[in-house]
Amino acid sequence: MIIFIKDRPIRILSEKAAQKLPDRSTFDKVVDANLEMLKVASLRGHLLILNATPITVEKLFHFLNNFDLPDLQSVYLVPKDKEAVEKRLKKMFTVVKAAGGVVTKGEQFLMMFRRGCWDLPKGKLDEDEKSKKAALREVEEETGVKAELVEKICTTWHTYSQNNQKYLKRTKWYLMRNVNDKKMAPQHEEGIEQIVWMTEAEARQALVNSFSSIRYVVDCFLGQEVDMD
Repeated sequence: MIIFIKDRPIRILSEKAAQKLPDRSTFDKVVDANLEMLKVASLRGHLLILNATPITVEKLFHFLNNFDLPDLQSVYLVPKDKEAVEKRLKKMFTVVKAAGGVVTKGEQFLMMFRRGCWDLPKGKLDEDEKSKKAALREVEEETGVKAELVEKICTTWHTYSQNNQKYLKRTKWYLMRNVNDKKMAPQHEEGIEQIVWMTEAEARQALVNSFSSIRYVVDCFLGQEVDMD
């Protein structure tokens, strides 16, 4: 599971998955929750937290949401019980479900410029709607492009607040293939200004002005990341 909080990636890994991590010396700070309490001063650079409990995670999210942490780049959490940690985490928020896609056309894929940043088409699921159907619908609504599903790429989670309510949005991302882009046009009412087919090199340059979660999706699509879900 990978969660983006204030554009920082928080990875929750099983002990088995954690065995594939680089040597501990590559992290700026390692905290063993069995041996010490998590403190704000520990949140710097690339942080590894071992033996995390639901209480550890609750404290971490409190720090992330309430403190300015300019030196923190990423967090890797290795819980004693991954399922218990994720269950506690989801109880802290109202979960919102969404879906989106990376649409390909030959060697290019679709990017859009929305509210000052480069992005990928995505949106919330309608009531009783399945993720795959929602992803195709959102792509067509936001870009005018008709596409067909190929396979799932990854799942991302990110937190946000609205009207004093805390939300955790789950977005399932799918690889798609262009079917018809003759009516390609930005959905202006959703703040979309441009829709562009880009090569990988062009997208990499554009993604400098984007979000960590979107860069993660593109990296998974290109095989440079492994889905954390």
